[in-house]
Amino acid sequence: MAAVPTFPDSAEPLQPGPPGPRPAVRVRGLRMAYGTHEVLSGVDFDVRQGEVVCLLGPNGAGKTTTIEVLEGFRLPSAGTVEVLGADPARGDDAWRARIGVVLQSWRDHPRWTPRRLLSYLGGYYTPWSTPDRTRPWDVEDLLATVGLTEEADRKIATLSGGRRRRLDVAVGLIGRPELLFLDEPTAGFDPQARRDFHDLVHRLSDLEGTSILLTTHDLGEAERLADRILILTDGRIVADGSAAALTRQVAGSSEVRWVRDGEQFVHATDEIVPFVRRLLEQHGDELTDLEVRRADLEDTYIAMVQRFESRPQRHLAEVAR
Repeated sequence: MAAVPTFPDSAEPLQPGPPGPRPAVRVRGLRMAYGTHEVLSGVDFDVRQGEVVCLLGPNGAGKTTTIEVLEGFRLPSAGTVEVLGADPARGDDAWRARIGVVLQSWRDHPRWTPRRLLSYLGGYYTPWSTPDRTRPWDVEDLLATVGLTEEADRKIATLSGGRRRRLDVAVGLIGRPELLFLDEPTAGFDPQARRDFHDLVHRLSDLEGTSILLTTHDLGEAERLADRILILTDGRIVADGSAAALTRQVAGSSEVRWVRDGEQFVHATDEIVPFVRRLLEQHGDELTDLEVRRADLEDTYIAMVQRFESRPQRHLAEVAR
């Protein structure tokens, strides 16, 4: 019989962080096991106030478990978690009113209208309004913000998938949260709706100081939205940094493509400017369709996941070497 993973009965207290505002989220040594299977193996990260952080990882990496612990829906096997200054497992109504959640899907009243649903849910947040953050969000303003003014009085059951997704976002925002969890928020959005949503995320973080933790499989979206990206694989955070920083660390080579005399050439190089200069000096006007492609987040993500899944004992510190 396989041995059951054992963890300490109590976690070490959180150590003082660097000077500055208290993080919206602070996680230290988070572990989770289901029977003999360890899903999370000592996860550590912070989310600062007003920061947009994207959690990436393959299916089964532990993303959903991590988010459920932060939301207070699941108890960890070990570790210390602090969300808006409290243990999520002990969060009261006042604490929960400060958090917004946009799930991939949820069940509601199909015969209700968006206006009625948001008005009903908004009543929950009224007692938790503060001078710094008035709650709830004005329903008419919120409907306009998410692009549902014209559908405000239609039954929810009649909304298209994209419009229904806009309502999901509105439900997560009705309490004007200080911390917002977004799970695949733009699934089903058309390009214009996706762009509008990205503008909304920037408004929330930049103007209202909302901290946002986002999970998505759209790496382009992560690159556009996130101040920092966390890559979770094999139950551990294996990378933490901006999209640009991670790309430089892990996938530094750029790809140069060109056509000469009708023949296509491809070359990968870490020294792009000297290479292109030499290429122009040697061939000049003979070159056509010269193109430089830098490694992007998708290249970085694939390389990172493959590297750490093949070497599960490697530590985050090795990434920065």
